[in-house]
Amino acid sequence: MNIKHTMLAIFTSLILMACNQNKKDMKSDKIELTEIFPKGEKGPSKTFTGNAYNIGLVDADSTFTTAVGNVYFEPGARSNWHSHPAGQILIITDGVGYHQIEGQPVEIIKKGSVVKCPPNVRHWHGASADVGLQQLYIVPNTEKGIVNWDEAVTDEVYKSVK
Repeated sequence: MNIKHTMLAIFTSLILMACNQNKKDMKSDKIELTEIFPKGEKGPSKTFTGNAYNIGLVDADSTFTTAVGNVYFEPGARSNWHSHPAGQILIITDGVGYHQIEGQPVEIIKKGSVVKCPPNVRHWHGASADVGLQQLYIVPNTEKGIVNWDEAVTDEVYKSVK
């Protein structure tokens, strides 16, 4: 009988250790993003709050007239308010973050989200406070211009997620 209790205790301990390890692994997977592309260059503090890294993947040219790139936002990082003369499409490839079109509530975006930013409409986007965000951006019709940067997003606006 003592051997059965001892074996049960060992078995139970092993299961609990495995469950705790799985929780730890799940938590780290949630916070650490899987990078598809290199991080690129750190974005300037005049257009980003926190650490955001950009790499161009398709340069604008007269044939495709589209710019495509990847931005990796560390937790808490975000863009300034900005607009694009021909609009912008964001495809979220990993993480959790926020997006807001001026005058509308802040939206939560995550892996698999697709966001359309209309032409000449101010908006911002970035990572959540606890988890980073990785996004592809597509800027069409670059002959109209690429981006117009405005002021930083305040902490009050950033934290207004409902």
